[in-house]
Amino acid sequence: MERRIRFSIWYAVAAFLILSAIQTYLNSNVEEIDYSDFRRSVAEGRVKKCAIGPEQIRGERVRQGGGDQQFTTMRVEDPELVKLLEGNKVQFTGRSADDWFRTILSWIVPTLIFFGLWAFLSRRMSGPVGGVMSIGKSKAKIYVEDKTKVTFNDVAGIDEAEEELKEIVEFLKTPDKFKRLGGRIPKGVLLVGPPGTGKTLLARAVAGESGVPFFSLSGSDFVEMFVGVGASRVRDLFKQAKSHAPCIIFIDELDALGKARGINPVGGHDEREQTLNQLLTEMDGFDANVGVILMAATNRPEILDLALLRPGRFDRHVVVDRPDIKGREAILKVHARTAKLAAGVDLHTIAARTPGFVGADLANVINEAALRAARGDQTEIEMKDLEEAIDRVVAGLERKSRAMSEKEREIVAYHEAGHAIVSEVLPGVDRLHRISIIPRGVAALGYTMLLPTEDRYLMTREELLRKVDALLGGRVAEEIVFREVSTGAQDDLQRITKIAESMVKDYGMSELLGLVSYNTDRVSPFLVGFPMSGEKRYSEETARLIDAEIARIVNEAHTRVKKILEDHRPVLEGVARVLLEREVVEREEVSRMVAEHASGRIAREAGA
Repeated sequence: MERRIRFSIWYAVAAFLILSAIQTYLNSNVEEIDYSDFRRSVAEGRVKKCAIGPEQIRGERVRQGGGDQQFTTMRVEDPELVKLLEGNKVQFTGRSADDWFRTILSWIVPTLIFFGLWAFLSRRMSGPVGGVMSIGKSKAKIYVEDKTKVTFNDVAGIDEAEEELKEIVEFLKTPDKFKRLGGRIPKGVLLVGPPGTGKTLLARAVAGESGVPFFSLSGSDFVEMFVGVGASRVRDLFKQAKSHAPCIIFIDELDALGKARGINPVGGHDEREQTLNQLLTEMDGFDANVGVILMAATNRPEILDLALLRPGRFDRHVVVDRPDIKGREAILKVHARTAKLAAGVDLHTIAARTPGFVGADLANVINEAALRAARGDQTEIEMKDLEEAIDRVVAGLERKSRAMSEKEREIVAYHEAGHAIVSEVLPGVDRLHRISIIPRGVAALGYTMLLPTEDRYLMTREELLRKVDALLGGRVAEEIVFREVSTGAQDDLQRITKIAESMVKDYGMSELLGLVSYNTDRVSPFLVGFPMSGEKRYSEETARLIDAEIARIVNEAHTRVKKILEDHRPVLEGVARVLLEREVVEREEVSRMVAEHASGRIAREAGA
């Protein structure tokens, strides 16, 4: 790796000391004497030789204590000087100018050293390591073909997006095929999708497949505190790209640069808007057939400026969505190439257990499983390692060292048992997988893991109500058993309120309010739970009705769940007791206890 050299004040100090040493050395043996002293030395026979110049006389004489000494004196008009020198047999010469060699050493060499030091500092300040002189230069990292080393074989689970981008690769490889028919490749390709789905990897795969240079940088690399710097960097980026054409420019996190202008006029950012304007101008200015493809990625497309999204700029929008179960299995196989999996590992089962996971999550699961197997001195990654890795990614690291009182453990056990029983009893709810009262992560004192039976993209009103019921199970179980409630249901209540609010405001599932959407917030389709506040377009009376409907949905769910748990009180007690003993209970045991209770109740009803 190249060593980075930073400017230090000690460089200037060292240069000054070197120059002082040179001057001192050149003048250390030369003594300036009076002309009278010079004549006296000649008369005493101590002058060996001298050179007579127009203004100075330089020479060498013997010190009175012994040893030779260089001297210099100012010349005085003296007609007797030559006779004096000849009479004392002094070797002398005449010179028309000063000693040119000493002049060079005394002045020109130090000047050259100063110029060399200045050139060095200027090069370091404007070089690739950055600095004041390079503030307007693009910060893009350039990857050439032999450094990218990413192809479509490294991409899995996003087949539709991959097919869309294969056309870009074909154009970069065989542009004449498209130009012959008058076709024009899209100037810009915008990759849109949730974080971690592989947008950057997909862009690098396009560069690797086409074998062209790949300019990679982030949207935040353009924006600085100095006005005009971002626009200068945009110009420099496109200038470099055109000189390396055909090539690919990839801007990650485009929303940092391309946020819509005028959204917040009070807190506007002139520098960012100037940079965006320059980007729009450059995209209009370069020819689509020159071979420069601009790719960008974002997970917040709703805040991008509309001028970026029009045809002629980012013509093509490619959605890189969360993978389905087949896609997750394919991604796991890609990441498992370098992992040593045991023969009994079933990646399809792991894919089924990870709904909603993106590529980054699945890569993390494989890595966590490998680390766990290494800690256990295993030679292969087993199924239990992968299952534990999933639990760690979902709920966080086990914290068995956290000391909980028996009372707290009992509350957590009944809370999680309530979730599990309601989920097992009600139809249309995600299937129970495991219950645990082992603390995990930052705040989770226990968890109930539910897994969907299949990938779902739509939910009915009844299914949403069942989801609310399952989330309320823990809170209601505490009420029934302890006649009081704890703070453990905080997250459950937030999720319940969000579901009920969406049913009323977004989905038109309230008979009282009708088929009207009252949600004016602009919500990203990829960042659930992070709305951008908008202006309310309904009255205070409507707002009161919305609040009342949300409360009604939650209260009716509370009544239903309370009846379920009271009817299954023996099962609730049994599951909690097993949890307190073993800390972890699998679905099969809960299902067995629920089935036995149902059979007993049916038998009692038949006997009655």
